[in-house]
Amino acid sequence: MNRIELEIKLNEGRVWLLQMFTGMAEGDLLRPATRSEHDPSASWTAKDHLAHLAGIEKNFNRMIRRHLAGDGNPVGLTTEPDGAPRTREQIMAIVHEMTESWVRQHEGTSLSEVIALGQGVRGETLALLAELTDAQLEEKLPGAPWADGTIGAVMGVNADHGRMHYTWVREGLEQQATRA
Repeated sequence: MNRIELEIKLNEGRVWLLQMFTGMAEGDLLRPATRSEHDPSASWTAKDHLAHLAGIEKNFNRMIRRHLAGDGNPVGLTTEPDGAPRTREQIMAIVHEMTESWVRQHEGTSLSEVIALGQGVRGETLALLAELTDAQLEEKLPGAPWADGTIGAVMGVNADHGRMHYTWVREGLEQQATRA
């Protein structure tokens, strides 16, 4: 994916995300929609999903910056500190704990504040994109399982990630409505 395609994808994805989530009824934004992957006794609201998206995007930006600074393990998920490989289950447990912590950190914020959080992070992403050369966009991000693993594709995942979460929110809300 080239620079122009990536910027269009990120901007269109952000507009779509804002339109979908802000088009929801306030009650739907704030009621439990899905179960937490880390704590099955906890639920996430649509607003929590929006906060989660900002947190993941921020983490992707950090990973890319670590790679550019010469870190040989910028993703840092696939191995233990001693270099031993982690299982998929161990990796997902770490990811779920990290995302749950981020969501809980932003739990009491308003929708406007969560949107501003996402705006700030998307601004960081676009600033990072502006700093990268075309060659860097094609570099593999070591340990990245997303898309084709290149920096540009990993950045583009942020647009797709929002669509996936919106689908999960809508499905979760619909399932709860049929149970009521």
